[in-house]
Amino acid sequence: MSAAHVRHALPADLDRVAELAAEHAAYEKSAPPAPGLADRLARLLFGPGPARLRCLVAQLPDGTLAGYATCSPELSTWDAAEYLHMDCLYLSADHRGLGLGPLFVAALREEARALGLSEIQWQTPVWNEGAIRFYDRLGAASLEKRRYFLPVEESP
Repeated sequence: MSAAHVRHALPADLDRVAELAAEHAAYEKSAPPAPGLADRLARLLFGPGPARLRCLVAQLPDGTLAGYATCSPELSTWDAAEYLHMDCLYLSADHRGLGLGPLFVAALREEARALGLSEIQWQTPVWNEGAIRFYDRLGAASLEKRRYFLPVEESP
């Protein structure tokens, strides 16, 4: 797997990234992304103005995209500082355990350094024991929290 590498996504990658995101949602027992995800990602990644989102992909020697990671700078009020929030890190089932995870983490660290950020934060489901073992092996610290979602209703 040494010839595999992680790179920034290109517009031509977005259909595959959308497929991987749908796999990711199914893996996490969530609803699938709404249709048109590749187009929405294109606007966030490559649209006019500064990119709100960054997307990295793991490319195998044969050109296959085996996974993706997305991230964006966020703010911590308590630290009065920015950090890199990793929203997603997903490898397709056939490509786990091949050393791609550490390649993603190295690329995310480089992304944070390039943005002048000193920390990466993320979350994972409490049942995702494989990911938790991986993150623990990295030396990452964890906190117990719940994630909440509240729809914003349209005003009348």
